[in-house]
Amino acid sequence: MKCIPIKAQAGITGFESPAAEYKELGLSLDQLLVRHPNTTFIGLAAGDSMQGLGIFDGDILIVDRAVEPKHLDVIVANYNSEFVCKVIDLKKRQLLSAGRSFAPVNISEADAFQLEGVVISAVRLFRRNDELAKCMP
Repeated sequence: MKCIPIKAQAGITGFESPAAEYKELGLSLDQLLVRHPNTTFIGLAAGDSMQGLGIFDGDILIVDRAVEPKHLDVIVANYNSEFVCKVIDLKKRQLLSAGRSFAPVNISEADAFQLEGVVISAVRLFRRNDELAKCMP
């Protein structure tokens, strides 16, 4: 992968072409985003409850099942037969959204709860990717 050695800033009015010089990285995006290939999957964020943490509707989530969740990690879980992306409060056994208009959800013994993995990163597409849309329900 080629890496252009600049920091792009909004509002910049002009600059020398960054493509004139570039560095060759010996990494792919897989290597940058995925630590455990055998336990990592891609999900698609839906809804607006995680916008406060920068996860928007349609963002790609990189989720790792091998990572042990820590208090207040962003996770993907199956909660009562619904896949959710939330912050997990391990001390209070709650699922938290990143917006004030969403109430915390208690995880009780009566709930069907299965942690699917820890969200390692989110990727935002600025153009629709038809190949990604084919693999998502």
